[in-house]
Amino acid sequence: MSTPAPRRASITRDTSETRVRVSVDLDGSGTLTAETGVPFLEHMLDQIARHGMIDLEVHAEGDRHIDDHHTVEDIGITLGQALLEALGDKRGITRYGHAYVPLDEALSRVVIDFSGRPGLYMQADFTSERIGSFDTQLFREFFTGLASHARATLHLDNLRGINAHHQAETLFKAFGRALRMAVEPDERMAGRIASTKGSL
Repeated sequence: MSTPAPRRASITRDTSETRVRVSVDLDGSGTLTAETGVPFLEHMLDQIARHGMIDLEVHAEGDRHIDDHHTVEDIGITLGQALLEALGDKRGITRYGHAYVPLDEALSRVVIDFSGRPGLYMQADFTSERIGSFDTQLFREFFTGLASHARATLHLDNLRGINAHHQAETLFKAFGRALRMAVEPDERMAGRIASTKGSL
């Protein structure tokens, strides 16, 4: 029986605004190494790694003297590109993933489909404009870049919540859990594509 090919990828995105490098191992142990200059985003990336059981390295330099927008957006884009490359032709993966995650009063639901048809459908009314120094509008920018470049259909819904930190954390934890389900090899699929079209 042949050994499965490693499902890993490393992507570098270099623009006039940022330089971002992301490495991902879909069959990792849930560890994050990050140096981005955006502490709250690193806390959220740790949720993706831990609950997605992927190994993730993220290094970013950006025009943060302006604000965090370009850095956060480009990390999302580069992570999406790394996920897409690591998945290869998507043979044998489950394809779909979903998760509900609570944190005290907050509850979020995430559903993902590595369909090849990118789109973000996000409903999250954060109760605060900022969590510490982090602008909560940037969560949408992060996930837009990720979904577009992973070529995934992504639904994120914060169903309830009072504390904005809890709202964000449930979204990222649920994304990690849904991602883990979607990229998991399906033994019954036996190397086939999870689509009647024969491609994703």
